[in-house]
Amino acid sequence: MIAIAKARPTLESAPLRGDHGAIDIDAANHALREATPAEIVTWALSLDKRAIATTSFGVNAAATLHAVVEQAPSLPVIWVDTGFNLRDTYVQADAVTEQLGLNLHVYSPLITAERISAKLGGIPLPEDADNHRWFTEKVKLEPFRRAIADFRPQLWFSGIRAEETDHRRSLDIVSLDHRGIIKVAPFFYWSDSEIDSYMLEHGLVSCQHYFDPTKVSSGRECGLHTSV
Repeated sequence: MIAIAKARPTLESAPLRGDHGAIDIDAANHALREATPAEIVTWALSLDKRAIATTSFGVNAAATLHAVVEQAPSLPVIWVDTGFNLRDTYVQADAVTEQLGLNLHVYSPLITAERISAKLGGIPLPEDADNHRWFTEKVKLEPFRRAIADFRPQLWFSGIRAEETDHRRSLDIVSLDHRGIIKVAPFFYWSDSEIDSYMLEHGLVSCQHYFDPTKVSSGRECGLHTSV
């Protein structure tokens, strides 16, 4: 008996199912597994959803921004500026915004960094659970909720990658958050070295010194992808 191989879904056949245009997440991820970031962005934009991209202006954040705005130059890019970034992050943010012509929208905490530092005595460590939770809410989660309320996105381009945290390894290129927003990560399966090569190939500016005060150390979540 001859075994018949199951056909791989194509990018054209994968996106939708049902009467309400719901995304078939499993089919989409299967079809996109070997796709390039550009192909993933093209697929996502073809869904014709209200879209945003987010950035931290972290080490190689420009890669995702480049892949997205190359096809959607006017797409809103959301940056939550906690007020606690290092100088290099602000320098890179200005350089990448100019280089890529970003339609950048900056959301900042309603309370100043100085006031927060005075209240907490500096940036709280994750071990100081109550203060760290309060800090994360004020500098990251609340500003991002304002951005979501303002733009009401149905599609969210993100720079998350599988190798970054345990939580992200549980996701995929396409996922659905609790609000029903379709999250798309064009570089999800890329390694650090592959991202570095992409940055070099396209002459993109990298942030050499980056620190996220809501994570403190690598391998942690800031809350944007787990708590908002």
